[in-house]
Amino acid sequence: MPLNDERPTSTSTVASEDKNSDTESSERCDSLTWSSDVDCSRQSFTSDSSSKHNSPSCSPPKTLTLDEVMASARDLSNLSLAHEIVVNRNFHLEPPDLPQNSLEKRVKEMVRKAFWDCLETELNDDLPEYDYAIKLLEEIRDTLLSFLNPGANRLRTQIMEVLDMDLIRQQADNNAVDIQGLLSYIINTMGKFCAPVRDDEIKKLKENSGDLVTLFKEIFRVLDLMKMDMVNFTIQSLRPELQRQSVEYERAKFQSILERTPSALDHTTEWIQSSIEEATRVMRDKSSDSGQSGKPLPGPTLVLNTAYIRLLTWDESKGPLPETVMTDEVRLQEMQRSLQLYQAVASVLLIVYSSIGGAVSGLPALVERLKKMTAVLLEGMHSADFNLTEALGNVSAQICCEVNKSLAERNFPALPAELQETLKGQICDITQENNPIRTLVEGRVQQYFRVVLASTNSHRTPPPVPPGLGLIQPELMGLGVSFVNLVNFNKKVYGPFYVSILKNLLFIDMQAPTPQNGIIQGPPSSPLESK
Repeated sequence: MPLNDERPTSTSTVASEDKNSDTESSERCDSLTWSSDVDCSRQSFTSDSSSKHNSPSCSPPKTLTLDEVMASARDLSNLSLAHEIVVNRNFHLEPPDLPQNSLEKRVKEMVRKAFWDCLETELNDDLPEYDYAIKLLEEIRDTLLSFLNPGANRLRTQIMEVLDMDLIRQQADNNAVDIQGLLSYIINTMGKFCAPVRDDEIKKLKENSGDLVTLFKEIFRVLDLMKMDMVNFTIQSLRPELQRQSVEYERAKFQSILERTPSALDHTTEWIQSSIEEATRVMRDKSSDSGQSGKPLPGPTLVLNTAYIRLLTWDESKGPLPETVMTDEVRLQEMQRSLQLYQAVASVLLIVYSSIGGAVSGLPALVERLKKMTAVLLEGMHSADFNLTEALGNVSAQICCEVNKSLAERNFPALPAELQETLKGQICDITQENNPIRTLVEGRVQQYFRVVLASTNSHRTPPPVPPGLGLIQPELMGLGVSFVNLVNFNKKVYGPFYVSILKNLLFIDMQAPTPQNGIIQGPPSSPLESK
């Protein structure tokens, strides 16, 4: 009778992901072999032959029917759920927690109250009616049967005999039904099925001396918890099998979506196109600096790495994420927020070292305390209503307080007032986009992630961080491992689609280029210039 809604909930955050989980995930998701920018096989980009799942479908625009839209929505839902189960070891379902004053919550409460009031009226009449009670007993019986394994025939028969609805209706017609006795049997049976964590709940049910309506309510509440336990147990049981089949399953699901919705790769194509242009500019700058002739084109690996790096600073207000990374949207957002926080902390600490380095040098405990304090005060800086300037002012005040306290403990004079004001001004200035410290930190963070993606073993042994980022090294390395695992798995699933897009964007109507020094030298006229 009570409404049993369920919603998927992720209980993990990127910053706190289990390191062992990242390693296990990475072993399943070794990077898609693209050879190298120089040795990339041109056959895979120039050949027209491809299997059904190895290239996106191409068809003229068409009007989708409602059935096709609903089918695509179901495929996308299944794809997202399977992906979440595979990559998130902490994924589980939990009961809905509706906002306190929401319309949905109020309506549900009103409907449930009306039902329980009707039940109470029926049972408390001089001549009790049992219509509602029998419906509840039937629903409870079906729920108990759903907990049984296929081979539990003996227990199934026992439940069907005790909760025989035809017999109970006959007893009710003669006012001879023992509702209390049936509920006692139900509670005892629930105790056999429930997880150990629910033993206390079953004990409370057995001790419940209230009226029948209250007992019915509590039984349904505990049954809802047991249903959720069963679902989460099933998810854990399915996870190993899904992990073995995840790449092919997700690729097939996405292919079925693509067949119904040919435009399902439009944003991905734009993402790769802009990454080609960005990587081409970088290659041309390097080529002109080294005195090489010709117009270089970036190889597929460089293009994809550039594309993935852009996801770390993606601004959704300027456009949606590519379709091929939508299943990781929440994880990417968490990574962006964590990276934004780490960069701010690193910028603040670099300013502290450059301004009052003598007061904190040789005191790792003090530096760690300043780092944690800064991270706490800047938590939530990604929010639109977060006042970053005010928060940085508070950070600078706390830093001066902690440093002065440390100086006093070592019998040194406090920081001069002018120096404290200068420090505060420098820290607050990192809100400006062209701030040199902020620019330096962000540039080196980008450099680090490029190295992480280019390394073949970074998911097991992360490379060292660049100079200036040592203060956030543990956090940055952990984030790097999480990011490269996400990228490697994404490449394995969507690699064939990327190959087809890159073939069309890089090599269409081109003669075979000659690779030189890690750069593909194209013909005099690049197709990118004509787009």
